[in-house]
Amino acid sequence: MATASTDPTQDRTSLAPAPPRTKRLWGIVIALLAGLGMSVQARINGQLGKELDDSALAAVISFGGGLLLLCCWLAVSRSMRQGTRKAVDALRTGRLRPWHYLGGVAGATYVLAQSLTVSLIGVALFTVGVVAGQTVSGLFVDRFGLGPAGKEPPTWPRVTGAVLTVLAVAGALAGDLAGQSDLARIWLLILPCIAGAGMAVQQAVNGHVNVVSGSSLTAALVNFTAGTTVLLLAWLVSLLLNGLPAGLPGNPVLYLGGLVGIVFIATASFVVSWIGVLLLGLSTVAGQLIGSVLLDLLLPAVEGRLTVPTVVGCAVALLAIGVASLGGRAARRAALEQSRS
Repeated sequence: MATASTDPTQDRTSLAPAPPRTKRLWGIVIALLAGLGMSVQARINGQLGKELDDSALAAVISFGGGLLLLCCWLAVSRSMRQGTRKAVDALRTGRLRPWHYLGGVAGATYVLAQSLTVSLIGVALFTVGVVAGQTVSGLFVDRFGLGPAGKEPPTWPRVTGAVLTVLAVAGALAGDLAGQSDLARIWLLILPCIAGAGMAVQQAVNGHVNVVSGSSLTAALVNFTAGTTVLLLAWLVSLLLNGLPAGLPGNPVLYLGGLVGIVFIATASFVVSWIGVLLLGLSTVAGQLIGSVLLDLLLPAVEGRLTVPTVVGCAVALLAIGVASLGGRAARRAALEQSRS
């Protein structure tokens, strides 16, 4: 059984010191770029699921492809093998709990949601659903200190940033519904909302694996192993009900979703200790919104006009990042001073 001194999730009597301003700024920029990549992944996996007419198989191909690439890299990377051994030792010694290794379950839900819904509602509206779940969940994840950066107090700027992002979501959704008469599209947002909520937890637990192993690719390997296992089980159920697809698409781009996922997971697990789960979530959300608007404008998954409220939602989300980042550093410094007194 782990003691309080070895369990990173228990008995935090003080908050981790705030990272330097430059590192925090770079962390936000990197997270923005990672978010752009996730919007591309959503477009790829959504199209793959549509062409296969099998969302579960599309998710398996995306996640399984990423796992295969990571296993190949594991064979040639000494640092990754060392990180994997450290991750296994951490589980055996109790430094990490078993649930720290289950971030891939949330990742599997996210990829499955992409494959199932993007071809029906588009990348932008899918991102709206993810934003709603991720923003609220990230606030609670930081509040209870699930991430490696420790507890992040719910200061007014951080809460205001989260609220602004939710308002951006509501505005984008209102704009979409104003141009669509099919209210059933609202129900298709449930799965992206659940997936978004899981992403905040995923980033937190993957961050712990990254810290212990010293390798963001090890964290990605753990994530993809758990996620692929869950998706394979889901596809076996789908196989019994629907059988095999008629054939595989010939476009090689449709098989790159796993590679994009590797980059995102590795980046998030590395950057989360710099900026915290909530700010990481807000930054990746902004990147996803910007990317999704560009994709729906240039390569739409669903025919339709890009609405002004969706574009305005992107601007509000960017504003939310700035507002949320204002409250983190000062609040953490005040908490440290209070704990020393």
